[in-house]
Amino acid sequence: MLEKSQQAYQEAIQYIPGGVDSPVRAFKSVGGVPPFIERGKGALLYDIDGNEYIDYVQSWGPLIFGHADEETLQAVCDQAQKGLSFGAPTLLETALAKEIVELFDSVDKIRFVNSGTEAVMSAIRLARGFTGRDDIIKFEGCYHGHSDSLLVSAGSGAATFGTPSSPGVPADFTKHTLLARYNDIESVKKCFAASDEIACVIIEPIAGNMGLVPAKEEFLQELRALCDEHGTLLIFDEVMSGFRAHLKGAQGLVDIKPDLVTFGKVIGGGMPVGAFGGRAEIMSHLSPEGPVYQAGTLSGNPVAMAAGLSAIRRLKKDPSIYNILETRAKGLVGGFKKIASDHGIPLQVEVRGSMFGFFFNDKPVENFDDAKRSDLEFFAKFHQEMIKRGVYFACSQFETGFICTPLDEKLIDMTLEKIDEAMKKLA
Repeated sequence: MLEKSQQAYQEAIQYIPGGVDSPVRAFKSVGGVPPFIERGKGALLYDIDGNEYIDYVQSWGPLIFGHADEETLQAVCDQAQKGLSFGAPTLLETALAKEIVELFDSVDKIRFVNSGTEAVMSAIRLARGFTGRDDIIKFEGCYHGHSDSLLVSAGSGAATFGTPSSPGVPADFTKHTLLARYNDIESVKKCFAASDEIACVIIEPIAGNMGLVPAKEEFLQELRALCDEHGTLLIFDEVMSGFRAHLKGAQGLVDIKPDLVTFGKVIGGGMPVGAFGGRAEIMSHLSPEGPVYQAGTLSGNPVAMAAGLSAIRRLKKDPSIYNILETRAKGLVGGFKKIASDHGIPLQVEVRGSMFGFFFNDKPVENFDDAKRSDLEFFAKFHQEMIKRGVYFACSQFETGFICTPLDEKLIDMTLEKIDEAMKKLA
């Protein structure tokens, strides 16, 4: 079934560490050979062995309109013919910035970078520069990219491999990072009691890297109040949830206004991109206006800006897309939960907009400790069975799934049939 992928993987290992350019892609947590993808169209992926998959990963979130979307491709091709990169200002940057600023009340100005990691790294530097403080608070299980100070009790790939931090990260880099428990305000209060030098609190308001675990609105309200009390900036990492959970990200679902926001994924339409934005008085501290340095050769890349602008304008034009995608996501996980129950298998499910998650767990998941109690061995077996049946779920219990517009009810019904087949075999 995966003979060519097996050969390709063995060759890749000779030239690329682990054969992949991002650890989770190696399938180490679920076993088996990672399919090498040749092409995608709509909600479907095709590997080099000729296998077809219903894709619930969607490049880990960016492709809300699916693979090889015609409008996105046209925007990319039109710009590519004019040039791939200039290292100079373009109208596209301003146009995309304006679209995002108009949607997010918390964002007066925004700057584009090349990845979510870079966006978060820059936002934290800005928060430190603005406040004159060094310490930060992050939450166990929240993943904010692979910059040194944030590889502390991270989720996602770090959780998959059971290594919540990484060799190569000096203790001096992480001594300014305080850890709190997600959805636990008392743990945050302890962090504030331990330091009066906290520049910012960074959180995924909808955590997507310990599985899908939304923050409770009351918790976020208390977090906002604590930050105000201590003169600390609140950063929402919406790299994943931005334009996925809602047109206005998590901020469209809860009435809480952060000081800074990070973006990525959907805002690039499938091209590499990141961004961070916030209040004008904070953003004015960035060079060349202010003293906090940040730069990038390919930042604001015109091809990425064109793809992102196409995507965001389409979403703004028809925000009912989110209701449709959420209905489909609920149909998928609701059907999944019933099938699991019929086979006596405990399952917890969650949906926010076009994002969904499931845990083989008999109790609700509210934090990283809860997520880690999931049956990882069963998840691995389940994932293998679904790959065999042509369904491409994220290859880690600690990742989030995504619905794209071409993924219709027919494909969801097909998926549920295959889930039932897998459960019959595994139960």
